[in-house]
Amino acid sequence: MKLVIMGPPGAGKGTHAKTIAERLRVPWISTGDIFRQHKAQQTEFGKLIASYIDKGEFVPDSVTDRIVCDRLQQADALGGFLLDGFPRSIPQAEVLNAQLREAGAELDGALYLDVPSEEVMQRLLHRAEVEGRSDDTEDVISHRLDVFFESTKPVLDFYELQGCLYKIDGVGSIPEISQRINTVLDELESQN
Repeated sequence: MKLVIMGPPGAGKGTHAKTIAERLRVPWISTGDIFRQHKAQQTEFGKLIASYIDKGEFVPDSVTDRIVCDRLQQADALGGFLLDGFPRSIPQAEVLNAQLREAGAELDGALYLDVPSEEVMQRLLHRAEVEGRSDDTEDVISHRLDVFFESTKPVLDFYELQGCLYKIDGVGSIPEISQRINTVLDELESQN
């Protein structure tokens, strides 16, 4: 199955993506993790990425598209994947569709974890304390949320028009949200 998982920063994508990928036996491909690896290793590419991430901005499409397309061509992703952090714009969604079409495939679904901004802010501030993440200051979080909603809303509309958007209430306990996700996955599996 070929899926994307979307939601504002702090919606729980990482928490739920891991269990989704395990259930479906597909790789979980997180652009955020890839970016943080480059940043931590202080590669030239990592320094470029850091200049955007540290300001709460998205890495340019040209860079992200190349990373994602290369990753989707690796053997473990050919039969299915769960993309986290991509696409974040209509051009990226079009790149993904073109990549899948070239492979004779299509996206099975876009899962959207719907969480209000106030809830996200509290989650991220708590995570910053617990994990010591320098990219989770209050100003950066606020900017990240603005950027997310501004650029990602059109992508949600894009997938809704394609009939593959699944909005999932992302508020509640992890088991409650997991159950909602599993209901959607059951539906998707019955269609394939």
